[in-house]
Amino acid sequence: MCDMQTKVDRAAEFLEARFGSGIRLGVLSGTGLGAVPDTLEDRRTLSYEEIPHFPRTTVQSHAGRLVVGRWQGAAVMALQGRFHLYEGYSPGQVAFPVRVMQALGIEVLMLLNAAGGLNDRFRPGDVMLIGDHINLTGRNPLVGPEGELWGDRFPDMAFAYDRELRALARRRAAGLGITLQEGVYAGLLGPSLETPAEVRFLKRAGADAVGFSTVQETIAAVQAGMRVVGLSAITNVHDPDHPAAAKVGAIIETADRTAPQMALLCEKLAGALHGT
Repeated sequence: MCDMQTKVDRAAEFLEARFGSGIRLGVLSGTGLGAVPDTLEDRRTLSYEEIPHFPRTTVQSHAGRLVVGRWQGAAVMALQGRFHLYEGYSPGQVAFPVRVMQALGIEVLMLLNAAGGLNDRFRPGDVMLIGDHINLTGRNPLVGPEGELWGDRFPDMAFAYDRELRALARRRAAGLGITLQEGVYAGLLGPSLETPAEVRFLKRAGADAVGFSTVQETIAAVQAGMRVVGLSAITNVHDPDHPAAAKVGAIIETADRTAPQMALLCEKLAGALHGT
């Protein structure tokens, strides 16, 4: 039975042989946002099932495809679908794609998710730039045997979401006429949605949005020395005093409607990083 480092190396070697080297920008899209990588030019796709040791996505609206293409000249490797702790995956498995990207030399990681809004100023369909996160999953991908090539065992998380990339995202969003919210993302284990009491707790803790992803990948990416930018599609806004049931289908539909402007913003960010 091979260890995680060996699995990462084999997956990376397979992808490099298939797509070549020199890709420096990675994208990981979540619920309802699988259409974002469809805007890439010169797309080449690959099922997760074809990649050695890659997990399988089991969640509705997660296509389970890797896409390589270009945004404004920038080479991009994008994942249509992520893995979650609530699927039964370990934190190491959730972070596996990030480790593979690290092995391939990817330097900037865009993390996209669908999230429930907690900030009273937010509206469904908003895009939130993640400024920080709160890890309430009780899990961490750095627990366990230390990967020799993965980075600092105790990475500092003071600036997990790159300040320069956040400033660049604000400028590009303004240029596109996109109103970009900003806030703190709370990551929960899931998959049950939040009770009104939990919503009150999260708001008092300083969270502006809540979801079941992103924090594990961010931690691994920070350890890897990647620059991270995170964007949340706000699919619904919680009001603990007037709770309303949230349906998964409606959440996916709202994220799907938000995907085009998120794709445009990601494309402009990629172009700026590429110097165009």
